[in-house]
Amino acid sequence: MDAADAATSTETEASIDLLVVVLDTNPSQHVVRQNPQNLTQILEAVIAFGNAHLMQKAQNKLAVLSCSHHATDFLYPLPGRQVELRQVDGQYEVFSLVEKTVKQQLGSILMNAPRLSSPCESLLAGSMSMALCYISRLQRNIGAGVKMHSRILVITGSNECASQYMTYMNVFFTAQKLNIVIDTCALDKTLSLLQQGCDITNGQFLKVTQLDGLLQYLLWVFLPSPQMRHKMVLPPPPKVDYRASCFCHRELIDIGYVCSVCLSVFCKYSPICTTCHTIFKMPGPLPIRPKKKKKPEKM
Repeated sequence: MDAADAATSTETEASIDLLVVVLDTNPSQHVVRQNPQNLTQILEAVIAFGNAHLMQKAQNKLAVLSCSHHATDFLYPLPGRQVELRQVDGQYEVFSLVEKTVKQQLGSILMNAPRLSSPCESLLAGSMSMALCYISRLQRNIGAGVKMHSRILVITGSNECASQYMTYMNVFFTAQKLNIVIDTCALDKTLSLLQQGCDITNGQFLKVTQLDGLLQYLLWVFLPSPQMRHKMVLPPPPKVDYRASCFCHRELIDIGYVCSVCLSVFCKYSPICTTCHTIFKMPGPLPIRPKKKKKPEKM
């Protein structure tokens, strides 16, 4: 190991690695509607993955957020209070605390959630915004001279929604400015918007082909810190589709119309923006200039 690698290794050991997991618990997800037991399997994999992150280094921190169709809630840690915990022989106390807290909180959220009459979209963009606010607050409270490397891992089986397009873009570019990496583990769909976010923030995007191997995928691809990934053999990044989604039909388009006020994208021209209700003037016909009459030549 040369001097540069030794210095990097020493700095990595002294820094704090914060992992914020945004877990999509929307019952409208195809993987959940297909088999409700899949949510339990996903939760067990997330808990084991979070404990593996904490086990890597004593300074590591973990947060887990639940994202659904109606709200975003913290599963771990709980603000201001902790779950009562009995000592379990042979198990690290923090691991037990993470497991019990996450399961109790998610069970309470699912029991009190409003019933769905039809499939609803997940509030992923808002949950990622809350994760950024949480990271920013911790960043302000760390001691002087201590570095904190933060990243967000989104685990979802939902579809994307074009109505959250602007929020997604704000989240991606804010994370890029704050040097926060966004990773995505897609359980069902190929998500073009989240692919863009991973590419913008130098994160990793992975579409899971088999749900039974979710924990193996998480440990293989997402457990290593972004500073160590260049030394590992990871799946190649997918080809990112940077086409924008139109706000009217929620479809990807190559050429469209953009509102100059709110930057909403439409596939067809409309005199009124349906997002910010700005009224645009219709372009009228070009005025025809009268031809100049030639003056008669004097004899």
